[in-house]
Amino acid sequence: MSKNRVIFLAGAAAALAAAAGLLFWRQSSRLMLDFSYSDEAFGNPLMGFAPSAWHSEVAEDVTLLYMDITWRELEPEEGVFDWAAIEEENQLERWRKEGKHILLRFVCDLPGDEAHMDIPDWLWEKTGGAGVAYDNSYGRGFSPDYSHPEFIACHRRAVEALGERYGGDDFISFIELGSLGHWGEWHIRSSRGLPPMPQREVREQYIEPWTEAFPNARILMRRPFAEAKEHGFGLYNDMAGHPEATAEWLGWIAEGGEYDQTGEENGLVPMTDAWRTAPVGGEFTSSLPMEQMLDTDLETTLGLLRDSHTTFLGPKIADEEFPEGYDAVLLSLGYRLWISRAEISPGLLGGADVTLTWQNSGSAPLYADWPVYLQAVDEAGRVLEQAQVELELSGLLPGETAETVTRLPSAKLRGKDACAALRLVIVDPLTGRPAVRFANREAAGEDTALVLWKGL
Repeated sequence: MSKNRVIFLAGAAAALAAAAGLLFWRQSSRLMLDFSYSDEAFGNPLMGFAPSAWHSEVAEDVTLLYMDITWRELEPEEGVFDWAAIEEENQLERWRKEGKHILLRFVCDLPGDEAHMDIPDWLWEKTGGAGVAYDNSYGRGFSPDYSHPEFIACHRRAVEALGERYGGDDFISFIELGSLGHWGEWHIRSSRGLPPMPQREVREQYIEPWTEAFPNARILMRRPFAEAKEHGFGLYNDMAGHPEATAEWLGWIAEGGEYDQTGEENGLVPMTDAWRTAPVGGEFTSSLPMEQMLDTDLETTLGLLRDSHTTFLGPKIADEEFPEGYDAVLLSLGYRLWISRAEISPGLLGGADVTLTWQNSGSAPLYADWPVYLQAVDEAGRVLEQAQVELELSGLLPGETAETVTRLPSAKLRGKDACAALRLVIVDPLTGRPAVRFANREAAGEDTALVLWKGL
């Protein structure tokens, strides 16, 4: 009980017993405990930094890895998918075993230093070479004609194959919708004679396959397109940390307007509340030095991330050479769930009703309704009894509180066969294990179980 403050025990005798370090239970007794918030920076599932999945070592706070796949890597021959190479390079077996999740982007055009194509040769031939090779300030590469019917049909089949391979669970939890444009960012430098971005009716054909192939994943788009709002997608900003670029991006979200790539007057629509139900991601810009974003202009960076309600950043993440900035950014990302109060009402013959006050002091919700359990455990931590807490985690928004009441019908809190403790866990369905660390001072180290009460 040393980490919890006893607020009330029914009866004066019970209060004196509590002061002496003892608990005096009777039928009408009720234990009320206040807990406190911790501002320690730490990672949690489905939020934080998302470095590239090919890294051999990642920081302890990392639970999300970024994986991009070019079409050329995926399908070197028509209908032949190189799963082995993709999974080896991105260490998918390792990350799955470690209980981490994947952020995916599929791309057809990655500007580089040398002339190349990111679509397979067979597709270039099948479409009659539709597209244009380029050499500009972005780099060198090949921009396909995304309106070509054969290209669209083959793209659907490729996404369907990805879904058959990876869409059966939520290991791939987020998809930054790529496919179109340089870096998969849905823009093309078409002023240099490249095929322009297609109109909405064509773009929709690049969206539907993903929603069908990955029903468990959260999908994000680079801009607040009208189709993003209709599908309930999230958004991502690949210029995070850049004040002017992020201000422009936030302006699109606030006001909508013309999609300058196609001239569609209402191609972009206001999505100011989208973050309440869908995640915001992105990565740090490469156009500013990390020292500026994490040191000299740190407060500006944090303000931009908070205004964006950012949940994750990657693959370009904060540099650990600036530990203060690294921690401050991590602290500003995603959800931070904690328990501010617990009320425990024990029954005379066993059992207990536990009322919990939940808070989220982060910048976004946890976009997954993972199961929450109240558990009675013995001294070795073995579960004697558990009951599911009725709470939709995705609905617990920043600055809001929620109250839950959960009954453990058989747990004994006193006398013979009494349990050693009551604890709270949030379980990742992918692993079946407790996974979320609570932002409570009372949480022990990196433990993913919050102890609410300990017996004598």
